[in-house]
Amino acid sequence: MTSPLGPLHTTAEVLAARTVGAFTHLNLAAPGIGERTRPGSFIALTVGEGHLARRALWVHRVAPMGGHRAVLEVVVEPRGTGTRALATLPPGSRVWVTGPLGRPFALPRDQARCLLVGEDHAAAALTILAERLRERGCSVRLVLGGEDDAHVLGALEARRSVGRVDVLTGDLTQALTAAIPDAEVVYAAAGPGTLAACAEAARAAGVSCQVALERPLTCATGLCQGCPVPVADEDGATHLVRDCVDGPVFRADRVVWEEVS
Repeated sequence: MTSPLGPLHTTAEVLAARTVGAFTHLNLAAPGIGERTRPGSFIALTVGEGHLARRALWVHRVAPMGGHRAVLEVVVEPRGTGTRALATLPPGSRVWVTGPLGRPFALPRDQARCLLVGEDHAAAALTILAERLRERGCSVRLVLGGEDDAHVLGALEARRSVGRVDVLTGDLTQALTAAIPDAEVVYAAAGPGTLAACAEAARAAGVSCQVALERPLTCATGLCQGCPVPVADEDGATHLVRDCVDGPVFRADRVVWEEVS
């Protein structure tokens, strides 16, 4: 393990695995990590005895389970070799986990009208955020999207706890343009195209917007410099920061979206 001030590196046990639509939900008992997770945190899992690069996954939920106080729930979309290996892990398996990682979402100081935009598996980053916002008395509206119904994450569960949930498939741009002007704060976790659309709509409406930007990660700890994100400083000059430690949450108006592929 690392020092108490940094991320923990420990062995986690898979307690349960279930498939919902296009995704596999894994419940992991990872001592110390769940207790320190904040909205927008992610973890990195080592797959296959270290022969494959680590996979970074958003923390979807933290809850008691099977005698453990703070079990992590992560969402895996099995597309490549590594994610397919994770999605087929049986209960009782053990994996190396590093976390919690990244810069989390900043919560509003006062009660606010909050719009949360989640797309595909990235929507997992918004679940803990929605819980924290409701605890602060904020109103929460959630827009969930995906390429098809199987890729819309957690719509039924969200409707049980969030004031308003809009579920869409395909391009979310039109829905965002309509919804963002009614919000005071926007939070988004999606693909780069949808995040860029959120940023533009928020800018046009004069609304604060934070985005969780997912990039391919190798080390997930900032050492390899392999996850650059172009951002603009106060003077408008562009420079590169690391998604894994300087993000993954950014002010939407600081990201230079035309340089994000």
